[in-house]
Amino acid sequence: MSSSTIGQKEERKRSLPLSFLVKSNVARAAGATILGATMLASVVVAGAMVGLAISFRNLPDVRLLRTYAPTETSYIYDVKGKLLSSLHGEAHRRLVRLNQVSPDLKRAVLAIEDSHFYHHYGINPTSIGRALLVNFKSGGVEEGASTLTMQLVKNIFLSHERTYSRKLAEAVLAIRVEQIFSKDRILEMYLNNIYWGHNNYGAQTAAESYFNKPASQLTLAESAMMAGLIQAPEVYSPLRNYKAAKERQALVLARMRDLGWITAEQEKAALNQKLAIGKRTAWQGSKLPFVTDAVIQELNRRFGPETVLKGGMRVQTTIDYDMQKKAEATVQRAYRTLRGRGLAAKNLQIALVAVDPRTHFVKALVGGVDYSKSQLNRAIQSRRQPGSAFKPFIYYTAFASGRYTPDSVVNDAPISIRDGSIFYRPKNYGGKYSGSMSLRTALTQSTNIPAVILGQRVGVDKVVEVCRRLGFKSPLLAVPSLPLGSVDVTPLEMAGAYATFASNGWHSDPTVIVRVTDSQGNVMLDNTPKPKLVLDPWATASLTSVLQGVIASGTARSAAIGRPAAGKTGTTDSERNVWFVGYVPQLSTAVWIGDDTNRTLGKGITGGHYAAPIWRDFMIQALKNEPVLYFPSAAKFPRPSSK
Repeated sequence: MSSSTIGQKEERKRSLPLSFLVKSNVARAAGATILGATMLASVVVAGAMVGLAISFRNLPDVRLLRTYAPTETSYIYDVKGKLLSSLHGEAHRRLVRLNQVSPDLKRAVLAIEDSHFYHHYGINPTSIGRALLVNFKSGGVEEGASTLTMQLVKNIFLSHERTYSRKLAEAVLAIRVEQIFSKDRILEMYLNNIYWGHNNYGAQTAAESYFNKPASQLTLAESAMMAGLIQAPEVYSPLRNYKAAKERQALVLARMRDLGWITAEQEKAALNQKLAIGKRTAWQGSKLPFVTDAVIQELNRRFGPETVLKGGMRVQTTIDYDMQKKAEATVQRAYRTLRGRGLAAKNLQIALVAVDPRTHFVKALVGGVDYSKSQLNRAIQSRRQPGSAFKPFIYYTAFASGRYTPDSVVNDAPISIRDGSIFYRPKNYGGKYSGSMSLRTALTQSTNIPAVILGQRVGVDKVVEVCRRLGFKSPLLAVPSLPLGSVDVTPLEMAGAYATFASNGWHSDPTVIVRVTDSQGNVMLDNTPKPKLVLDPWATASLTSVLQGVIASGTARSAAIGRPAAGKTGTTDSERNVWFVGYVPQLSTAVWIGDDTNRTLGKGITGGHYAAPIWRDFMIQALKNEPVLYFPSAAKFPRPSSK
């Protein structure tokens, strides 16, 4: 034997973990009854490898494994890191490094699947000889003799049909893999790719599923049970047949003892250890379905469904889990209350959206009363008329023009506006008129005529421009009825726009996603807020002052929460939609009530009496641990010049 060959073998030994050098198993692995046949088969196999390598020129290039990225589960978390949902295609998998796998699991897998792994070069002639005898007697492929390396290339590159040609291809590819990759790298790829049952691929998700812990924390007893699953995961699953799983565990432990990798005492202790079996974690449900639906919709738009399901994303949302649960409970409680008050709408629904004005992060999002009965996310997908809740955009535009202040006077009287070939004749709610009144009083009392007059004076097209700056994406027509909310918008758009009022003019695009990374931590999307001042500070502060009066003495007194707050009610014709949108410096929340078929909710149903109390209920809970903050005074800012 040449010195170079001896040197290579010594290098192989030095690469073995200490636990594998306790004693050699080569002699023990070959049974005495098949020793002669094994030696003969070894010679045949060794001599045939060169010919096989030439015959299988068209096999896949194993160098692709250098950049091979197996499909991996994506995970969605709340803003504080609480897991909300997992998303995957056919394979539920989370990749781990070899040093993140319990040494006991590595030993257990090698013991039962390939105890010569650190000694061979991709194929094990001893095992092949034994398999040849079995298969020759049976007349088919009954026994495989696959090494871990052969199993790896089979799973990634080849079909699972039991034929001689596939087994030969396996052998050739395994040898090629061993020439390129280290033993530790091959073992790492194997542990991340192998199927462990119940749609779990890789050691990490399997450990989480069976034992509620990461692969790094598995005990010897747990490791032996998991290693025993590999041969037939569904058959030996402790979730299905604990007795069979224990029998298989005993077999693995006995093999480890025979190899000298554990002592008899360790074997006995592992067999007697009581195991806390977990539950299947290869789920794709969600703790907050309306939230995760919104997140997935955004991810699909940016990255495509394939990447979302298989790309191993780590998605940090803006949602505060605790606040979201409070929002959901508030909506369900309100639904029961409204039904108790005799609200007749057959398809009654409620939506709620809360946005942080400091970041424009969505903190809570409830798209309906019961997700299990209807998955329509009304918070982001349903456009409804906001009624008088739209008026603040007209008043802001008037204040920003420099020509009006909250004390400016307008005449509340019947008007007629020509709109093409027809005349638009708006009316106040209740049909009464009050004559001259200040803009503050008009908005506080939600009088319609002054809003329409202001829209004509400042230009409804200017109002549309303001709404675009505030993030509205819905179609907005510059028509005379626009000031009364004759357009269709979403609750998210309303909450986001009011959040800009709450921040005194600073705006970022509302989002449900903070950051997206891949499984290695590389940033794919970063939604760090980049606020821009899009509104005039004086005009915004003036508007907020007026909207505080809506709660203090106007149409939304039922929204009072014992701290400075501003907001506006909204009720559309025939009471089909009722709203309340309000804010404090830390939170802007929109509440919508309506019928899915757009039928009337009932005569006398208003935002002030029905939506505002829901807003109040939620805000008191959401702000429980938040300090009382005050809005800036308009006196701190210069008034815009008249345009």
